[in-house]
Amino acid sequence: MALTDTTVRNAKPKEKPYKLGDSGGLFVIVRPNGAKWWRLKYRFAGKEKSLSVGTYPDVGLQAARRRRDECRQLLARGVNPSDQRKAKHAASMDNTADSFETVAREFYESRLPNWKPLTSRMNLMRLEKHIFPKIGTQSITDVSAPDLLAMLQPLQEQEKFVTAHRVLTVCQQVFVHAIATGRITHNIAASVRPALTKATPTHFAAVTDPKEIGPLLRMLNSYKGSLVVTSALRLAPLVFTRPGELRHARWADIDLDAAEWRFLVSKTKTDLIVPLSEQAVAIFRDLHPHTGHQSWVFPGARNNGRPMSENAVLAAMRALGIPKDKATGHGWRATARTALQEQLDFPVHVIEMQLAHSVRDPLGTSYNWTEFLAERKAMMQTWANYLDRLRSETQT
Repeated sequence: MALTDTTVRNAKPKEKPYKLGDSGGLFVIVRPNGAKWWRLKYRFAGKEKSLSVGTYPDVGLQAARRRRDECRQLLARGVNPSDQRKAKHAASMDNTADSFETVAREFYESRLPNWKPLTSRMNLMRLEKHIFPKIGTQSITDVSAPDLLAMLQPLQEQEKFVTAHRVLTVCQQVFVHAIATGRITHNIAASVRPALTKATPTHFAAVTDPKEIGPLLRMLNSYKGSLVVTSALRLAPLVFTRPGELRHARWADIDLDAAEWRFLVSKTKTDLIVPLSEQAVAIFRDLHPHTGHQSWVFPGARNNGRPMSENAVLAAMRALGIPKDKATGHGWRATARTALQEQLDFPVHVIEMQLAHSVRDPLGTSYNWTEFLAERKAMMQTWANYLDRLRSETQT
């Protein structure tokens, strides 16, 4: 049965790579990291062979089929598609074997199996949009620090300082690959970073005045959209995890009877227990009949095989008239951090542990993720009761 673009797009990673077959020998391999590789199986000179025809979504289903058809036309003429590709590659590389673009693409291909799809797309975009047009044809041995600085100057002038630093990081990684493969002996990109304008840290908008928290909570509770988005809006202040962690919550990680949510913090790669207040458990229980049969607690509106997008929550907040300079999903962490210490007198180390920040004991050893669990459970319930009180007090 032939594939559809929807089937390929919705294919989910498993513990081991698996194949989805199309027609004419074309199939896609879905890897555990989510990467999807097109390959073509064919026979030449009595032997079975396979050929890579790109990665999805950079190469869509129709484009992969066109490449398959081109290969079949070669086979009909008695030409091995793999041999022709090698010959073309060799011819085109005669004078560019060590060009920056050649080395960069070699580096990109070597890292692709280990990158998440979004990381691979962003790095390829940086290479093709900002780097290759400026220094791609230069031999990597000839690229100088001034060349890199000149390449980054337009981004500096546009005050896209974060982008400039990220583009330079990709260059540094390419130079490391070039050193490892014997092309160069020195990473000149490292000397350029001090010349770039430092990116000013972005602080997420947050309400910290108790008088403003109540009205904001009332606005969130007035949202009349989908139950999934409504639940996320109401849970965000109660659990004050990072927005991405909330959106990616899985039912398998939530024990409503124990009132605990356990997951791996993506930013620090550490485990975290989020004690759930009575209010949070009630919201989860109301939502469970609607999404509990799925993996994600908050599935996407268009594709329930994926978690809800960040834009869903942001759009809801803007629809409620909450400007982005007033509050954000991430801002609840600062709200909780301030109020728990200044208004509710909880110890800083207990608050920081619940925020999944690194906290060390007097001997300098990081606390275990189960430390102060009783204290944190009491704190989360007190916090939920405090929010309820603020919400009701501001109505009088």
